[in-house]
Amino acid sequence: MMKKILFCSSILLLVITAKAQQLTSPDKNLVLKFALTANGVPTYQLNYKQRPVIKPSKLGLETKDVPSFMNGFTLAKTEQSSFDESWSPVWGEQKTIRNHYNELLVTLSQKAVKDRYIRIRFRLFNDGLGFRYEFPSQPNLNYFIIKEEHTQFALAGDHKAFWLPGDFDTQEYETVVSDLSEVRGKMKAAITPNVSQTTFSPTGLQTPLMMKSKDGLYINIHEAALVNYSCMSLNLNDKDFVLESFLTPDAIGDKGYLQAPTQTPWRTVIVSDKAGDVLLSKLVYNLNEPTQFKDVSWIKPVKYVGVWWEMITGKSTWAYTDIENVQLGVTDYSKLAPNGKHGANTANVKKYIDFAAQNGFDAVLVEGWNQGWEDWFGKTKDYVFDFVTPYPDFDVKELHRYAASKGVKIIMHHETSGSVRNYERHLDTAYKFMVENGYNAVKSGYVGQIIPRGEHHYGQWLVDHYLYTVKKAADYKIMVNAHEAIRPTGLARTYPNLIGNEAARGTEYEAFGGNTPAHTTILPFTRLIGGPMDYTPGIFETRVSAYNPSNTSFVHTTLAKQLALYVTMYSPLQMAADLPETYNKFSDAFQFIKDVAIDWDESYALEAEPGEYITLARKAKGKNEWYIGSITNQNARYATVTFNYLPKGKIYEATIYADGKDASYDKKPQSYIIRKMKVNSKTVLKQYVAPGGGFAVRVK
Repeated sequence: MMKKILFCSSILLLVITAKAQQLTSPDKNLVLKFALTANGVPTYQLNYKQRPVIKPSKLGLETKDVPSFMNGFTLAKTEQSSFDESWSPVWGEQKTIRNHYNELLVTLSQKAVKDRYIRIRFRLFNDGLGFRYEFPSQPNLNYFIIKEEHTQFALAGDHKAFWLPGDFDTQEYETVVSDLSEVRGKMKAAITPNVSQTTFSPTGLQTPLMMKSKDGLYINIHEAALVNYSCMSLNLNDKDFVLESFLTPDAIGDKGYLQAPTQTPWRTVIVSDKAGDVLLSKLVYNLNEPTQFKDVSWIKPVKYVGVWWEMITGKSTWAYTDIENVQLGVTDYSKLAPNGKHGANTANVKKYIDFAAQNGFDAVLVEGWNQGWEDWFGKTKDYVFDFVTPYPDFDVKELHRYAASKGVKIIMHHETSGSVRNYERHLDTAYKFMVENGYNAVKSGYVGQIIPRGEHHYGQWLVDHYLYTVKKAADYKIMVNAHEAIRPTGLARTYPNLIGNEAARGTEYEAFGGNTPAHTTILPFTRLIGGPMDYTPGIFETRVSAYNPSNTSFVHTTLAKQLALYVTMYSPLQMAADLPETYNKFSDAFQFIKDVAIDWDESYALEAEPGEYITLARKAKGKNEWYIGSITNQNARYATVTFNYLPKGKIYEATIYADGKDASYDKKPQSYIIRKMKVNSKTVLKQYVAPGGGFAVRVK
């Protein structure tokens, strides 16, 4: 029935009224047309270099308690304007970002309700389109409930897509690469088990959705500035190839509670005939508001190590004991026998602090330091952690003193176990505890089913919560790295203390069976479009059994590719995730991790094809140093590296960390070679990349 309705609605779009409004991008390559159908349905279409990107598509929102914003509109007013500015992010891939667009603002009145109107604002950049619905203050529109948003993206064909199953609770799936017509047949296999998941349709997809048309257009659909609204997924009509928005519901099925004046998030379409343009696009950031912080001096990029991978692999534990059924404030841990494998003990943390200090790292993440880990998961406990009470073997004051004496910070860990209500009750106390004990950054986690029960990770209530924690953290000058939270939508421009997110399969999955070799050649085109990812690269001991003989998983990359990820997987928060003793065995390769920058002046896409390969070059912030990272999927190749971004007439030394001739991700991952060569702006380097491999270059 749903497919039939979608098919009919697409037919209606052919009946367009004559008064179409047209908008072009600053470079004239993109053309947007807006029109109303005969029965007053708003529509838009988008062309790139005279090729269709979005065919005529409906716009509208269905409401629960007032007449819906779906049809019966007349065109009351149109306004066009242009905007051009440059702004400097607190941290980022570029020192300066240009925000240049032409805008069309359409005001629509609706006969069904006297004097009621809405606006649709379109911004057309050289790299794509952003548009949103706006609800100005007016006598006949105050409170309303969203039943569904019906924004359509009518595609021009059966595109190749890089997709995740539509889900209200997780993005931690392996990306499927297929034509859109194959989604339905591949969906069941794509929905792999997760600790919290709620799929909604046999053709439901998540954003950012990356696609490639048969005629070579790269198209990315996402959203920007997701605030006070539910996260958008996409439902695919796989006969007509029409994508339609599908919002995350709350516990009773509603999809948003709004009060005018308000607006929706931006819906974004990035498009180019060059894949590298998608990687470098800042359209999503440009659709967010400038930072609200007057003082940003306390926000710094962070390179860190941590007590983490040893728990992920099973070498150590988060829990202090092996019992279950603990109760905070009742269970006396001083009377319980330790399990002997607890990773977050004072002596072990000091080893990491020493390693960080010796190698120039900023911080040490410590997980499993606080009471409650014995039965933290799967019990839907409300009062699961208090975020301030350490285990008996973790000396908060001594570690604060010791870290400070070494010039190293400790990164706090706040796992909520999905009990969001409990976290908000304790948030001020937890942040005060951090300040008192020298912590200026926190990794938060939302593993498991959400409490209040029935809410989803990506619903409006949780969207509001994530932003609340970031704003509250800023009051205490704390930086936030949220895991299992909503996928980023560029909000780090407005709130730059949001220096990291997970919201995808990270390195931890290499210990849970492994990610595919192509995984990191896709994420920069999908997950990273809205903001950086705390991917936690740097695993040199790729056989997990070296740490835990019972775990047969292995990392599906070569060692050299792990180095390249520091360049290709952008983040101002970068972890050297392996154990100190392993890095000491490979000190020559580890030198690259010590050297590589985490904040940049410029970035260049030298080669790119989603799912196949990426080669990026970046200039370190404020330095005459460049770093290059190149990665491939399971297929070996030769990468072509140009250096025309170097100042002309000067000679530089390049240190190349490359796969060995016999290297491969599955058989000889630790085979690598390091060599030096002289380069200048005219140099062209042809470099071998092994199956599942990569290489990294430092140019100085």
